[in-house]
Order: sequence, then structure tokens, then C-alpha cells
Amino acid sequence: MKLTLNGEPYETTAETVGALLDELKIQQGRVAVEVNLVIVKRAEFDQHRLAEGDAVEIVNFVGGG
Repeated sequence: MKLTLNGEPYETTAETVGALLDELKIQQGRVAVEVNLVIVKRAEFDQHRLAEGDAVEIVNFVGGG
């Protein structure tokens, strides 16, 4: 399916937010995900289904100081 991922066109076979993160090799515990301007709770990543045309934003948390 075709999505917009962080503002760029992206094609995936992932059906859930969790599967998309796995595909992108992103650890689920260190990100915030928004689908169509709605934040998805981390506990719901594996259940939140994606649909054709969804706009997905993924923000990684990095430490620093």
C-alpha cells in the first residue's frame, strides 16, 4: 500500500504500525508515531491498522546532553 511517511511517498506491505516499524528496523520503545494527525499509543502499535493513503509521522527519541 502507498503511504506518506514523514512527508515522503512510501510503499509498504505492512498492515500495522508495529509491522511498519519492524520493516524500517526501528525499535518500538524509542519512537512516537502519528497516523493522520492522531498519536498512536505504544501499546496499540501492533493493533493499529494502516490504510492506503495514510499519513504516518515517526519521531525517534535520541539522548544527548
